[in-house]
Amino acid sequence: MPLIDMHAHVLPGEYPPPGPATEGWPSMTPAGSGARLLEFGPVKYTAQAAYFDASARLAAMDASGTDAEVVSPMPPLLNYRLPASTGRDLARWINEFIVKLCAAEPARIYGLGTVPMQDPDLATAELAAIAAAGLAGVEITTQINGVYLGDERFAGFFAEAERLGLAVLVHALPAGLGDKLPRHAMPDFGVGVDAALGASSIIASELPEKCPGLRLAFTHGGGGMPLVLPRAHYFWAGTWNEEPATAERAAAPGRRPRSPAGYARRYWYDTCVFDRRALRYLIDMIGPDRLLIGTDFPAMPREDPCGKTLRSLGLPAAVLADITWHNCFRFLGTEPPG
Repeated sequence: MPLIDMHAHVLPGEYPPPGPATEGWPSMTPAGSGARLLEFGPVKYTAQAAYFDASARLAAMDASGTDAEVVSPMPPLLNYRLPASTGRDLARWINEFIVKLCAAEPARIYGLGTVPMQDPDLATAELAAIAAAGLAGVEITTQINGVYLGDERFAGFFAEAERLGLAVLVHALPAGLGDKLPRHAMPDFGVGVDAALGASSIIASELPEKCPGLRLAFTHGGGGMPLVLPRAHYFWAGTWNEEPATAERAAAPGRRPRSPAGYARRYWYDTCVFDRRALRYLIDMIGPDRLLIGTDFPAMPREDPCGKTLRSLGLPAAVLADITWHNCFRFLGTEPPG
């Protein structure tokens, strides 16, 4: 049974020299054993060859039993504090790299690009180039300089992504949490909280009604958001266990047409949640038709083999095949390879 990892990251192995007016431009320098050091403002990160070398990446896929990947930029590259024109230039460089990486093995590597979301109009204008380049969509973060994605200022961007048929991967990045959590808790609790805020912002906004055909996926299982859906349903319907709404709630003025759980199930969620109990909850609450294999590779090692915990749940073969393969291509809006 084939498996595709929809949450895997890349870094270009090199960057052009910064122009005279360019601020905050990244650089890569050799770091030994084939690795390279990324320096990007305060970020200093040693990247193994699998981030930028196609042959190393394919070898790592083979070693973990991963048949295909959807690659997207390493989140630190989504630096929306750059000047908008600089962010656009960097995005174009990254996108060109991803296109070339996909071309190395088109049936195994699918690409999501990036756009300068610090300027929503500029980001929207760049989507046509994303589609023309053959990329399946874009990766963005849950919040743009502290503003979460349900805000009206991003409505035009999502409408254009829907019109062009581009998929949108929403990646948690807890930089916007500031001092709300201890710094050491950002990689674990911070990512989960931020993922939940990002998903909740969209589900609670008017976006699901305005863009019913928009294909969105959330990393890390949407953080804690799925666990809050029963509470959200209660406040919408006045009932437990997703029972129909009470007559009083059904007649309430300004009530949304669908329940929060109904909106949440329009989107996709990856399985990077680290525990079979969490996976079972996602299957029960969100539904197996909306789950995707995700690993955060190579920032984190894959299970050996990839999807090991999911396969241990005893799911019917058709359900397992949806999660490991078919759902991802539905999210991307393309047919799987033969």
